[in-house]
Amino acid sequence: MSANTPPRKKVVITGKKAPVASTAKSKRSEYSGSDETLLYGRTQYLLMGAGVLLIILGFVLMAGGSMPDPETWDESVIYSGRRTILAPIVILSGLGLEIYAIFKRS
Repeated sequence: MSANTPPRKKVVITGKKAPVASTAKSKRSEYSGSDETLLYGRTQYLLMGAGVLLIILGFVLMAGGSMPDPETWDESVIYSGRRTILAPIVILSGLGLEIYAIFKRS
């Protein structure tokens, strides 16, 4: 220290501090109040459920179907319009509904 600088002041805190509870039980009771609110509203959850159902329906439309005979190849079974056009549209609409439900304001 140089001769021109003033001496540092010491800060002394007196009094008792409130005890801090560090148990898991006190943390649980702190957050278990009855004033909890959900992140989304009822309509958002209903829209999300409808989106999941649309996605599942799209996968069901895309699945299934086998060749009547293992020795023959039938393109109309594999490349049907239900599997190549309708099912992807239903799946994408379900995903779009999910995105809309997430970003919709209450």
